Amino acid sequence: MTDLYELTMAASYLDQGIDGRATFSIFIRDFPPNRNYFVAAGLADVVEYLERFRFKPSDIDYLHSVGIFKDDFLDYLKGLRFTGRLLALPEGTAFFTHEPLMEIDGTLLETQLFETYVINALNLQTMIATKAARSIQAAQGRRVVDFSLRRTQGMEAGLKVARATYLAGFAGTSNVLAGKRYGIPVVGTMAHSYITAFEREVESFRAFVRTFPDSTVLLIDTYDTVEGARKAVKVAQEMAQQGHKLRGVRLDSGDMVDLSRKVRSVLDQAGLTDVLIFASGAYDEYKLAQVVRDGAAIDSFGVGTKVGVSADTPYLDVGYKLVKINDRPVIKLSRGKKTLAGPKQVFRRFDDQGRMKEDILAMREETIPEAEPLLKVVMDHGRRVEPVESLQAIRERCRKALKALPADCLELEKKASYPVHLSQGLASLQEQVEQRIEESELGES
Repeated sequence: MTDLYELTMAASYLDQGIDGRATFSIFIRDFPPNRNYFVAAGLADVVEYLERFRFKPSDIDYLHSVGIFKDDFLDYLKGLRFTGRLLALPEGTAFFTHEPLMEIDGTLLETQLFETYVINALNLQTMIATKAARSIQAAQGRRVVDFSLRRTQGMEAGLKVARATYLAGFAGTSNVLAGKRYGIPVVGTMAHSYITAFEREVESFRAFVRTFPDSTVLLIDTYDTVEGARKAVKVAQEMAQQGHKLRGVRLDSGDMVDLSRKVRSVLDQAGLTDVLIFASGAYDEYKLAQVVRDGAAIDSFGVGTKVGVSADTPYLDVGYKLVKINDRPVIKLSRGKKTLAGPKQVFRRFDDQGRMKEDILAMREETIPEAEPLLKVVMDHGRRVEPVESLQAIRERCRKALKALPADCLELEKKASYPVHLSQGLASLQEQVEQRIEESELGES
C-alpha cells in the first residue's frame, strides 16, 4: 500500500549506498475553512501497519513484473521490517497546525516507504474525528449517532468513519460490521420502504412492535408527520396494555423545528413524555447548531452523509517530511510549504481552570517547565511498548480535550488563534539550518 515513487526513491537509496537513521515528521500545514483545532485519530491503524509491514513473495513477484527494479533491491525488500521508533499524539488529543501528529525514526529506506499509508490513515480519520467533535459540540448534550455508511467512499472508509465518530463522542453507529469489529453500540430503526410495504401505516407500526416490543422507534413522516405521531400514540397505548413501552419516534424530513414541537405536543398530551424524538436527514454541525438554536424538540440525532464524507472539508493538508538524516537536521523552504527541521516534542500549558493556554514546539530533547509533553513513545525497536488502548479510554481523552479547549476554538464559523510558539532551542535550530542552506545551496549558479 504505497505510491510507486516511494519504491523508486528507496531503490535509488540502496543503489547509491545512501542510508542511515532518519526522522520523518507528520503534521497538518493549514486549517481548512471554519476549523480551529484537530482531533488526532488513526494511530491504531498505523501501529498495526508498522507491526505487520513486510513484502510477501507475491508482492516481490509483482514488483519484478513492473520491470524497473533490480534484483538486489527486490532481495532487500524480502527481509525489510520496521526496526525503529514511533512517537505520536495519543488518539483523541486536540492539536493544531504544524504540530507533529506523529514522528517516525528508523532507517531511511524503511521510513520512506511508510509515507503513503501513514498519510492515508491519519488524513481520513483525523478529518472525520474533528468534524464529529464539532457535531458533538453543536448538539449541546443531545445524543448523536453515525448513519453515514451507505454514502461513505467505500466500505473501509465506512468502518473508519464509525470508529472516528465514536472516538469523538458519538453514541453509536448503524454500521453493524463496525459494531462487531470495534465494540461500538449499533443503532437503527426502519426505512420508509418498510412503512410503504404495508397497506396502512398504523399496521406497519403494529407489525414492527410485535417483532421488537421493547426497542421500537417508529418512523412517522412517510405520509403526514403529525398524523403519524397520532398513530404512534395509538400503538404506544396498545403496547402499554401488553406491558411494553414505545421507545421513540423518528423524523427524517420537513421543518424539523416546527414538526418536532408539534410531535412533542401530541406525545405529551397523551402522557408519553418519556417517548424520545429522534431526527435524521442531512445533519452536520451547522444544521445541528441551527435546529438546537431554534428550539427544536429533538432528543437525539442520526448524522450521515455530510459528516461521513466531511462534505465541507473533504481532505486535510497532511505532510510527511524528512526532518533529520543521521546527525543532519533538514528543512524544506518551498514557498507555502516550509517545514521545521529536527525531531520535535509538543508541550502544552494549562491555566488555573484546566483550559489549554498555549503550546510550545520544541526540540525533542528539550524540557519546558510547567508544561506537559504530548508526543508519547508508542513503538520502539519496531515493537509497540504498551498494550492496545481501548476505544473507551480514547473517547474519554477526547471528551476531556474538548472540554479543555478555549471557548473561541469551539466556534463553528469564526476563526480563532490558539498560541503555538517555537522554543528558543527550536527557533535557533531553524536559523542555523537555513543559514547552512543559504551558504551551500542558494549561492550556487
